[in-house]
Amino acid sequence: MAESGGRRIGVAVDFSDCSKKALSWAIDNVVRDGDHLILITIAHDMHYEEGEMQLWETVGSPYIPLSEFSDAAVMKKYAVKPDAQTLDILNTASREKSITVVMKIYWGDPREKICAAAEQIPLSSLVMGNRGLGGLKRMIMGSVSNHVVNNVACPVTVVKGHI
Repeated sequence: MAESGGRRIGVAVDFSDCSKKALSWAIDNVVRDGDHLILITIAHDMHYEEGEMQLWETVGSPYIPLSEFSDAAVMKKYAVKPDAQTLDILNTASREKSITVVMKIYWGDPREKICAAAEQIPLSSLVMGNRGLGGLKRMIMGSVSNHVVNNVACPVTVVKGHI
């Protein structure tokens, strides 16, 4: 992906309102003509043949172009279901800006997999949402955004879900 020029802007998406806000913010404030917008999503289940599963568990799925991840039949095999609003945001951005939009799916712990994606792709910058968990939930579950901010080399922007 790096050969074709442009920055690689990653956005961590789980199709929640919070991640849609981060995606919109990235498109409005970070992404510019010639960039690659790479959606990084973490799926829960893997329904694939053993060989592919083992490979993809480590390196994630191949890059999936916007035209393919807009197709529900294609996405069913990855066990990921992008919602209509996210697809609309992306289709509009790809029409209005000269950008390449792709998705890369990982399976496993979101904290670890988002960090791995930032390094493996490698990303020029990462944008992600923050659900604003309360103190107790954050202490028990850990904050994904906090972990990522403290463990990746590229710049990270956290877009707050609630202000």
